[in-house]
Amino acid sequence: MLDKMKKLMEMKKQADQIKRQLDGMVMEVDDVRGIKITITGSQNFQSLEIDENLLGPQNKSRLESELLKSINAAIKKSQRQAAQSMASLMPGL
Repeated sequence: MLDKMKKLMEMKKQADQIKRQLDGMVMEVDDVRGIKITITGSQNFQSLEIDENLLGPQNKSRLESELLKSINAAIKKSQRQAAQSMASLMPGL
């Protein structure tokens, strides 16, 4: 039982280390023209920049569509980075 507790404590320590590492990772995603999103590895959005040409009532639906694409791209990039970090820190999983 003591071995199991030690393993659990070690796993918690590794999880905390991964969280700190992900919190410290910052990625800029500009996959969609005119929109740049900055996101951390733990998927907290830091900033959003929108080109002025996308702003305006005539571009509302286009802006909404492009913004969704950008957000999804940022989340996917963050998830890939998180998976790589976890794999490198916990090779047995």
